[in-house]
Amino acid sequence: MGFNNWNSTHCRDEFNEKMIRGVADKFISLGLRDAGYRYVNIDDCWANWQRDQNGQLQPNPKRFPSGIKALADYIHQKGLKFGLYSSAGTSTCEPLQENRGFPGGLGHEKQDAATFASWDVDYLKYDNCNNQKVDAQQRYTAMAEALRATGRPIFYSVCEWGENKPWLWAGKPPVSAGSWRTTGDISDSYASMLKNFKQNVVLDHYATPGHWNDPDMLEVGNGGMTDVEYRSHFSLWSIMAAPLLIGTDLRTIKPDALQILLNKEVIAVDQDPLGIQGKQVRDADGIHVIVKPLKDGSEAVAVFNEGDAARDVSVAAGEIGLKNAAKYRLRDLWAHTDTTGDGSIKVHLPAHATVMYRISQR
Repeated sequence: MGFNNWNSTHCRDEFNEKMIRGVADKFISLGLRDAGYRYVNIDDCWANWQRDQNGQLQPNPKRFPSGIKALADYIHQKGLKFGLYSSAGTSTCEPLQENRGFPGGLGHEKQDAATFASWDVDYLKYDNCNNQKVDAQQRYTAMAEALRATGRPIFYSVCEWGENKPWLWAGKPPVSAGSWRTTGDISDSYASMLKNFKQNVVLDHYATPGHWNDPDMLEVGNGGMTDVEYRSHFSLWSIMAAPLLIGTDLRTIKPDALQILLNKEVIAVDQDPLGIQGKQVRDADGIHVIVKPLKDGSEAVAVFNEGDAARDVSVAAGEIGLKNAAKYRLRDLWAHTDTTGDGSIKVHLPAHATVMYRISQR
């Protein structure tokens, strides 16, 4: 859980150390750290155009005049963790000069990993651009081994876009990544969110505790969807045990968006210690039902209406794996209300809406 600047600022001039320090401050003042958000991650465009004479990565002196280590220190002083971006190619994805990006890690894995460790980096997002058609597993293994060799625990986020089915190999040795992208880049639209959800939800059996399917960062608060759609976005990512990386500008976030991101009951589903991605048990006629077992023995259930019209939806207790003739407590995680019953769900769902329950036996 954390923040990444890309969805809100991309490579604009406002992306700099002052902005990122301000974001870290907002983690505290807005209550995000208390809700479980920990990582403050910076994306592409942080680096200088060229490595130094020794081949070392250098931060852009205009954006980060104090250096990356100083920024990491500031974030750590807030009780937070710091994440950085690179690419498993010769250069990164943002072609701002002579149609090329900033220096990538291909062929520099050991040197770059040592640099990241010396800067006290806690998280590496490793992209897939300009990869010279080198085998994906080979490229991502090289950085994984280099990171481990530093002795510093660095969360390894494989951003391979799903091209080479990283869910088949990225979570296993020798890569053993903490997460891997299962989709292309998300954009701030309902259609994009729905596409990434559908690609990711069917891969539940590849996720294991500590190794997660990643349908890309959150767009909640960026303005391209309604609050109903943003609640669905947050609910679906949470029941899929996906990384929750805020992608909106926390300096200007609106109260309604912040309320979604601070829903601790939904966050608890995402962060449940059992670490199981929810399984889709219904995908029919535009209605999705996803069930996620939780460590305390309860079940999280999301019912999502992807269609453009409101629907009355019924879900039998047996469909979500509950025992017949038993009594259950149904906790609505958005309304924060409780009902009792046989475990079945009957709900009126507006277009694009999701209802989410925590169901436990009484």
